Amino acid sequence: MTSSVPPTSEVPPRAAARRAPAHRKPRRPSPALARTGFGVTTAALTSVVLLAPQAGADPGAARPSVEDVQRKVDSLYREAGTATQKYNAAKERTDEQRAQANGLIDALASSTEDLNHSREDLARYAAAQYRDASGGFAGTATMLLADDPQSFFDQKYVLDRLAADQHTKVREFRDQQAATARKRTEAQESLNQLTAAQQDLRTSKTEVQGKLTQARELLTRLTAEEKARLAELERRKEAEAKKKAEEAAARQKKKAEAEQAAAAEAAKKESATADSATGTGAGAGAGTSAGTGASGGTGTASGSYTAKAEKAIAFARAQMGKPYVWGATGPGSYDCSGLTQAAWKAAGIDLPRTTWDQVEAGTRVSIDDAVPGDLVFFYDDISHVGLYIGNGEMIHAPKPGASVRVESIYYMPLYGVVRPA
Repeated sequence: MTSSVPPTSEVPPRAAARRAPAHRKPRRPSPALARTGFGVTTAALTSVVLLAPQAGADPGAARPSVEDVQRKVDSLYREAGTATQKYNAAKERTDEQRAQANGLIDALASSTEDLNHSREDLARYAAAQYRDASGGFAGTATMLLADDPQSFFDQKYVLDRLAADQHTKVREFRDQQAATARKRTEAQESLNQLTAAQQDLRTSKTEVQGKLTQARELLTRLTAEEKARLAELERRKEAEAKKKAEEAAARQKKKAEAEQAAAAEAAKKESATADSATGTGAGAGAGTSAGTGASGGTGTASGSYTAKAEKAIAFARAQMGKPYVWGATGPGSYDCSGLTQAAWKAAGIDLPRTTWDQVEAGTRVSIDDAVPGDLVFFYDDISHVGLYIGNGEMIHAPKPGASVRVESIYYMPLYGVVRPA
């Protein structure tokens, strides 16, 4: 039952004053109560302030250092590079499977059309045979009633030939039926393989995008100061790799000079021995016969390879400044294997699409014997490649957010070197 008495807050002020005794004064809160209330309020506010920062935080999760972020981002980029090669391989399979499926479908359509023509021919033969069997005279009566018996024999000869042709058509029809059935099965299998290849392509694409998204999120969370620190770490890493390249180039140059000197001394002794034997006393020449390769390596290469390598390097230099884009093969952007493939294609050499196939597309050589034009591969999983230009340097498409550039081959862990032609 609802009370009819209005709430205290709704009682008019004058009525409330009339009900209160005149001699009674309003009670004031005691100092102790005031102090207690103040203490409770202060404690509550303090607890809110202290707990507020922790509400959205993960207890026990420390903010990663810049070095940790750098390692994690580098790892994600490397994983994305591996996933990119999976994507490239899946795309290549998809393209090949699509072309095969289209060819089989075209062949099936042509075979089906031939089969339909043969079916129409058989239908005409069957209709003619039915008419002869059901509505015509016997052969002897037809001959006796014919105006020209010779024409009857001519017609019978033609009909006999047609009957033989009919048997041939039936046999051809059955062969075409079997061939068409086989083509239909092959086309269906090819379409199934195409569907599987397309699924692999989508999976690889999703994997690449996921890795790159994680890397971007990590970098986005950095403060301006942390980003500056990260850039400094990157510069140090590049400087260390460049120093290693310079040291390697110096060692290779010294080795090449020693080999040249040894070759010249050997030629001089050989010439002196020959002069002594013939008694000519002619001065010994100092010509050398040992090649030292191109700058930055002591390996040897044929003149044909050198000419092709120069074309490949010239093409790669012309692409410098263009962005890295995973899965790209030019002309506006490249991934690592897309750049090396396009560079050597400009020199007349067709390389496979992925790093995993490119590493098998030539002759393995040691890093000390590398010459310009060689392919330099990185990481244990062979997920990156660059085009060697000598002096410990390469041109490559590095990673997302970077452009085609010259860099030390010691910037990443080396896997091996391959001479593609």
